[in-house]
Amino acid sequence: MLKTTLAGLRAHKLRLLLTAVAITLGVGFIGGTFVLTDTMDKGVQKTFAKSAGKVDVAVLPSKGAEKQELPAELLGRVRSAPGVTEARGLVRGDAPLIGRDGKVAGDMPTVGLSIPRGALLRYEFDKGRAPAGPGEVVLDSRLADREKFKVGDAVTVLDAKKAPHRFTVVGLIGIGLDSDASFRGITGFDDATALRMTGERTYVEIDVKGASTAAVTAAIGKGDHRVMTGEELGAELATAAGADTKIIRTGLLLFGFVAMLVSALVIYNTFSILIAQRMREMALLRCVGATRRQVFGSVVAESFAVGLVGSLLGLLAGLGLGAATLGLLNGLGVAGPAGPAMTVSDVTLAPRTILIGLAVGVVVTVLSALLPARAATRVAPVAALRSDLEPGSGRFRLGWVRTVLTVLFGLMGVGLAAAGALVMEKGETSMYVVAAAGALVFLAVIALMPALVRPLSRIVGALPGRIAGVPGRLAVENSRRSPRRTATTTIALTIGVGLMSLFAVIGASSKATSDRRLDDQFPMDFQIQTQYGGDDQAVPRALGENLRERPEIAAVVELREGDADVSGREATAGTITQSAMGTVVKPEFRSGSARDLRPGSALIDEDTAEKWNVRAGQAVTVKATPDEPAGASRPGIQVRIGAVYGGDVPVYGLILSEADYARVYGPATDPYRVFAKAADGVAAGTARAAVEDAARPYPAVKFTSAAELREEFGSAIDTMLMVFGALLGLAIVIALFGIANTLTLSVVERTRESALLRALGLTKRQLRRMLSVEALVMAVIGALTGVVLGVGFGWAATMSMGETAVFSLPYLQILGFMALAGVAGMLAAVLPARRAARASIVESLSFD
Repeated sequence: MLKTTLAGLRAHKLRLLLTAVAITLGVGFIGGTFVLTDTMDKGVQKTFAKSAGKVDVAVLPSKGAEKQELPAELLGRVRSAPGVTEARGLVRGDAPLIGRDGKVAGDMPTVGLSIPRGALLRYEFDKGRAPAGPGEVVLDSRLADREKFKVGDAVTVLDAKKAPHRFTVVGLIGIGLDSDASFRGITGFDDATALRMTGERTYVEIDVKGASTAAVTAAIGKGDHRVMTGEELGAELATAAGADTKIIRTGLLLFGFVAMLVSALVIYNTFSILIAQRMREMALLRCVGATRRQVFGSVVAESFAVGLVGSLLGLLAGLGLGAATLGLLNGLGVAGPAGPAMTVSDVTLAPRTILIGLAVGVVVTVLSALLPARAATRVAPVAALRSDLEPGSGRFRLGWVRTVLTVLFGLMGVGLAAAGALVMEKGETSMYVVAAAGALVFLAVIALMPALVRPLSRIVGALPGRIAGVPGRLAVENSRRSPRRTATTTIALTIGVGLMSLFAVIGASSKATSDRRLDDQFPMDFQIQTQYGGDDQAVPRALGENLRERPEIAAVVELREGDADVSGREATAGTITQSAMGTVVKPEFRSGSARDLRPGSALIDEDTAEKWNVRAGQAVTVKATPDEPAGASRPGIQVRIGAVYGGDVPVYGLILSEADYARVYGPATDPYRVFAKAADGVAAGTARAAVEDAARPYPAVKFTSAAELREEFGSAIDTMLMVFGALLGLAIVIALFGIANTLTLSVVERTRESALLRALGLTKRQLRRMLSVEALVMAVIGALTGVVLGVGFGWAATMSMGETAVFSLPYLQILGFMALAGVAGMLAAVLPARRAARASIVESLSFD
C-alpha cells in the first residue's frame, strides 16, 4: 500500500503542488511572524546585555511606590557606600525642543534626560559625544532627522517655565528601547543642566559603579526603592521592551490563523475532488484486497506528505519574509523595540518556530483530508464496474441536520449581533459579542452555502452568460453542477473579502464618526493649544486678546479649567467664553438650557451628575484645590446646578460662568485651549497667516486647522486599512489558488466532455472563455457573500463602538473588491484554461 501511495503522489504531483502552495503561504506567514518578532527580541536582549555590563548596581523606585522617583539625598548616601567609584542619578522630565518652524517639535514635549559621561554611559552614539557643559545637548537620531538638525547646529530648548535656552548639538544617540522617549524624542544634557531644564528635583534611577548590592543596600537602608544588579536591571528593561514584540506577534498570528483557515478549506476541497476523481481507482484497490483501513491510511499518508513538503517550503518562505520585513523596517528608519541592534544579519529561525510551523502545516493538512479520506473508505468494490457522471454533481439538499444547524447558528448570530449593536452598553464587551455573532453566522453560511450556489450562480451568471454567448451559458451551468465543490471553493474567498469589507466599513465609519466629533469638539476654524502631556498646558491669555483685535478673525472662544473641590469631591471645574455656549458649542441639554450658564448658576454633564447623584436645582460649593496657586487662597462659592447637558462637546464636568470662575481661580488665569473663527469672506490662507502671526511670540503654542485635523485622522485610518488589506491579501491569494486548483482538477475530470464540445464545434478560444467565465462566477459568488457579511457585521461593529458612532458605507471600495475578485478569479483560470485548450481531441475522447 505504501508503494501505491507513493505512486499516487507521483501521478498527481501537479494537482498536489497547488495544494502545497496553499499550505506554504499559510505556514510562511506564521513562520515569518515568529522570525520577525524573535529577531526583534534578540536585538532587545543584545542591546540591554551591552548596557547592563556598564552598571554594577542600580537603585530604582519600588514598583508599588506612589511616586516613581528617588530623592536627591539618596544619591549622597549611595556615594558613601564602600567600593563606589562612580554613582549618578538619572533625571527625566519635559524639555521641549523648538523645531525649524519656531514651534515646539511634536504633539508632546520631548523628553529631557541626563546623559552620563564615563564608565556609566549606557547609550550608543550614532554621531558625536556626550554633553560636557551647560551649553551642549544631544538629540536622538530620529528626532534630529525629522527636524533636520545635525551635530554642530544651534537649537533652542524650553525649560520648565517655558523660557528658551540655546544649545549646541554635540551628539546623536539611538533610543529604540524606550517606547515613550522614542515616540516623543529626546533632548539630553549633563546632570546639572538636566535638573535645571526639566525643573525636576528627584531621580528616576541611580546607577552605581564599583560597589556590591549588599554595600549599597546597607548604605541607603530600607525605603521606597529597589536595589538590583546590572544584569537584573537589563533583564527587567528587556522584558518591558519585549512586550512590544509580544503585541506585534499576537496581532500578526491572528492574520496567520485566517490564512491557515483559508488554506484548510482549499486543502479539503482539493482532496475531496481528488477522492471523487479516483473513486474507481479506490474501488479497484478494494477489489484486489485493500482494506478500508489501508485506503484511509493511503489518503492520510498523501496529506501528510503534502503538508510536510508545504510546511518545509513555508518555513523557508517565512525566513525570507521575516528578513525582508526587517530590511524594509530598517530602510524606512523604523527601528522598533530592538533599536539599533535589530539588523537583517541577526535574523533568527528558532527551533520553536520550526516545530510550530511543521506542526501547524502538517496537522491542518491532515485534518483537512480526514473527511475526504473517510469518504474514500466507503467506496464499494462494485463501484469499479460503474461509470458515473461527474461525482458530486446534481441538486444539493440540505438535510434536516444541516438545516437545524443553519437555523440555530443563524438565529443565534443575528440575535447576538443585534444585541451587541442595539441593546447592550457600547464598548469592549459589546464588540466581543458582535465578533462572536460573526463567527456563528459564518458557520451558518458555511452550512447553507451549497444550497445557495445554484440560485447565486443564476443571478451572478446572468450578465456574463448573455455577453459570452454559448460558452458563458455552459460556464454558468458548470458552476451549478457541483454545489458542494463550488461552495467550498468560494467560501475561502468569502473569508478574505468579508474581512476586508468589514475593515473597510469600520474605516469609513470611523472617518464619518471622527468628522462628526470634529464638528462637535472643533466647532471653529482653528484650535490653539500647547503640547499634550506637559506639566503646564496653558495658552497665554494675551494671545486670545491679540486674535480678537485682528480683522481676519470673527470670533475667539476660550476654555479654562482647574482642579476643584466640589462639595467635598475631587473634580474639574471649567468655564467657556459666555457667548459661545449654545451658539458655537451646542451641548444636548437633558434639563435646562444654555441660558442657565450665568453667575450663581452652573452646568454639569450627565455622567458627572449621575456619578455625584445631583440634579438641576441642587446647590454645590466650589473651591480651588491647594495645588491651584491662583485660587487656593480664595474662599469657595456656592452655585446652583442650572442645567444638565450631554453630547460630544469640548467641555465636561462642572461648567461655571466666567464671573464665577474668576471668583474661584482669580481673574488672570490662562485658558488651556482657544478656538478661532475666520471672518466671513476671509480666505483660509489669510486667516491662517493671521493666527500664525499672533502665535509666533509663543513657541510652546501650536495651532491646527479643522481641515488639517480631518486630513490627519483620515490618513491614520487609511494607513491602518492599508496594513490590514495587505495582511488579508494573503488569505485572498490562497483562496485564488483554491479556485485555480478546483478548475485544474475540474479540467482533468471533464477531459472527455471538453473534447466532445470541441468536436461539436467549440473553438479553443471559446473553451478558454468558458473556463474563465466559470472562474468569474465562482469568484463573484464568494466575493458577494463576503461583502454581504462584511457590510452587515461592519455595521454591527460600528454601532457597538459607542453611542456617537456614525455608520458609513464605502460604496466605491466595496465595488472595487467585487471587481478585483472577479478579475483575480479570471486570472486564476488562465493556466487551467490553457491546459484544457491544448488537449488533443482524439486522445481526450479515448481517455479512460
